[in-house]
Amino acid sequence: MTEKPSLDTEDRAWLGEGQSESQLTPGNVWRFPYLCHQNGGGSFMLLYVFLLVIVGVPLFFMELAAGQCIRQGSIGVWKHISPKLAGIGYSSCMVCFYVALYYNVIIAWSLFYLGNSFQFPLPWEHCPLDVATNSTVKECAASSPTSYFWFRKALNITNSIDDSGELNPIMTGCLLAAWTIVSLAMIKGIKSSAKVMYFSTVFPYMVLFIFLIRGLMLDGAIDGITYMFYPKLEIWASVQVWRQAATQVFFALGLGYGSVIAYSSYNPINNNCHRDALMVSCINFMTSVLASLVVFVVLGFRAKNIALRCVAKNLGLLSSMVSHGSEEHWWPWFNMSDPSSVSLPEYREWYSHYSPSVGPNITDCSLEEEMNKGIEGTGLAFIAFTEVMALFPASPFWSTLFFLMLLNLGLSTMFGTMQGILTPLMDNFSLLGRHRTALTVSSCALGFLIGMLFTQRSGNYFVTMFDDYSATLPLVIVVIFETISVAWVYGTDRFLDDIEVMLKWRPPVIYKYLWKYVCLLAMVSLLAASLLRMVFKRPTYTAWNQDTGSEMTLEYPGWALGMIVMLIVFASLPVPIGYIHSTWKNRQLRHTRSEEGAGQEVHRELYTKCNSTEQLDSSSHRRAPSEEDEARPRTVFQPMGSEQYRLLPQQLEEEEEDEEQDTGV
Repeated sequence: MTEKPSLDTEDRAWLGEGQSESQLTPGNVWRFPYLCHQNGGGSFMLLYVFLLVIVGVPLFFMELAAGQCIRQGSIGVWKHISPKLAGIGYSSCMVCFYVALYYNVIIAWSLFYLGNSFQFPLPWEHCPLDVATNSTVKECAASSPTSYFWFRKALNITNSIDDSGELNPIMTGCLLAAWTIVSLAMIKGIKSSAKVMYFSTVFPYMVLFIFLIRGLMLDGAIDGITYMFYPKLEIWASVQVWRQAATQVFFALGLGYGSVIAYSSYNPINNNCHRDALMVSCINFMTSVLASLVVFVVLGFRAKNIALRCVAKNLGLLSSMVSHGSEEHWWPWFNMSDPSSVSLPEYREWYSHYSPSVGPNITDCSLEEEMNKGIEGTGLAFIAFTEVMALFPASPFWSTLFFLMLLNLGLSTMFGTMQGILTPLMDNFSLLGRHRTALTVSSCALGFLIGMLFTQRSGNYFVTMFDDYSATLPLVIVVIFETISVAWVYGTDRFLDDIEVMLKWRPPVIYKYLWKYVCLLAMVSLLAASLLRMVFKRPTYTAWNQDTGSEMTLEYPGWALGMIVMLIVFASLPVPIGYIHSTWKNRQLRHTRSEEGAGQEVHRELYTKCNSTEQLDSSSHRRAPSEEDEARPRTVFQPMGSEQYRLLPQQLEEEEEDEEQDTGV
């Protein structure tokens, strides 16, 4: 078992409270609000809370306790339980690497928008002019200034994933800057990232509260909040909604990434990780609700403005019809010459009575329909938010504030993700542990080189692919194996015994049944539903059509489907490889011992307990181990002051030798 480096009191307190996982993440700002918007508002929230209680909290507590008890990264924890399970940790590292690749692209986008926010007016407020025709660019006129700036100026996107295009030089430079920032921040390790995150934890909350207060003053804010909390219970009948809610629980708590285990391994051995699990889960959910309030206030304001512009346009058409002397009984009773005096309900009431008579040019202006036009994923931040901020007074200030917040969210997520990669590798490979700086720099350099896939003109489609498939299914597979390892290989009773030693009290027995049955069944069902959906419904992505200035849904081509399958296989492959390698190694070892020991019986233990209250009796004499001794826990923590821990010597040299050979500790 590797001894963790001591941390100063400030850093240890930060880690002990689990602040790395209670922070806002980019997923809180766009993934949760989008899913909430897409799946029935308040109904999705209730479903999310239900899955958070029966799946999220128990698994989060399990990872916190395992890391704190065994004091290793994601590889060492499962290798400690059994060498055959070491592949689970490597799969976690692979998933973390996938996430790091495309999350840093989001940081690059934030840097690009932040740099363009120091202009007045903002470059996405108005459509540019076509120099050749001296008129508005056709693509911008067909869409909107914010959509045009995002798809053409920022991404310079192609029409499909098949058309890769050349590298986008500006975004490639921003990606290099993003990886450089992450590398410099991570070089000094956990203590450095902890100090940086003290600021990045508080700042996004301040910005969100400022945006919420400002947003509540806007026309349409209450309509957005009403839309957010209005329940649509019929969506519970959809398997897809359950799958999305469960996946969001995994993303929100960081389950399976290894970062939870990596951070908790630095906690004091008697830290109340059960309290941390409950507290962090509650804070994380309330954070998602806060971010959703801000998003729906903004979307309500945006929808109200679009609907009012629709009313003004239709009143203009009606006025032109009046000027031609047409006398019809369906003329509206309100003042058409002053659109601002006409409320949206008044116009809709008139339209509901006379729509058959007014012809196709006069349309309905529904705020609900505009709210239903949700913007998915990254577009929520880079299209909807930028459109609203362009309408604010002093728009560059609000834009700068928002993208500074987004940059902080991305960096804090990247720090945790990189810890999920670096900590396990350094814990299990002494050579890498001695060259931390070289490992950090080389990992970031590799991430940048592979990340150039996302900075070509079709790169946004690959970001969507990675976000939808490279992390989701491998993540579920990893957590399934983690749960099997604790609940069925190691044993829930033994694990609860270890936690009781750490916390000085025994967690409720309900966790035993949640880990063994409820969580496992829920995750297997989630995995099966996801795989069946991929088989029976060909995966699709949203592409941008430059000619029409609109989005369209396309099916992934065959080579892209093959890439999706390979991403899932590569992330899951370390689990069976680790099992096969350990089994082969054990057989080789038994064969060698049988030849050298002339038939002596070899006693092996597939897993060890991570903690114990058993102390060595200083007056005991050396003797051969009995069956009772074999059943006793073999690893003991002994406090050295208030901050460090060390292992006591083993009771027998033979046991120590077996322990090293079997667990690699």
